[in-house]
Amino acid sequence: MHYKFAIITRAHISVAAQNALVGLAAYLAAFYFTALFHSKSSTIGGLWSVISAIVVLQATTREAWKSALLRVRGTLIGAIVGSVYLYFLAFSAIGMALSMGITVLLCDLLNVPDHGRLAAITVALIMVLSSLNPELSPFVNAALRFLESAIGAGIAVLAVMVWPQSEQAT
Repeated sequence: MHYKFAIITRAHISVAAQNALVGLAAYLAAFYFTALFHSKSSTIGGLWSVISAIVVLQATTREAWKSALLRVRGTLIGAIVGSVYLYFLAFSAIGMALSMGITVLLCDLLNVPDHGRLAAITVALIMVLSSLNPELSPFVNAALRFLESAIGAGIAVLAVMVWPQSEQAT
């Protein structure tokens, strides 16, 4: 097998630096925000924000805004489904799987299918974190995960507005 390597350009370095800085900013912002309310989940909160930021990060401001709005809507749907389930029932793997399926269907129904999978991951994250932290209210947990996602999405949009990339570099 013969591999051909790409030439790394300034544009590629710029995209890599943007991803790294956006990831750092999203992690720190959500980590410290979440620590104000539930320090046990602040590391996961920072990670969740990074995931949202990188998913939303696009070459153009218009694409980033579109991705951010879909991401936030999908996360909201997942947060609602996960918290409502946990309000009435205890965590179970089957309940989590059913909630994830319902979330994907709701995303399809509400026209955010591209982020249905990430919304389903939101459900899983909320449910698993609640099982690990039974003292954490399902609604506070869901609100934190939603806000962490919004923080990451917002940082990504801001980064693209301040530091746009060429479409060829992404």
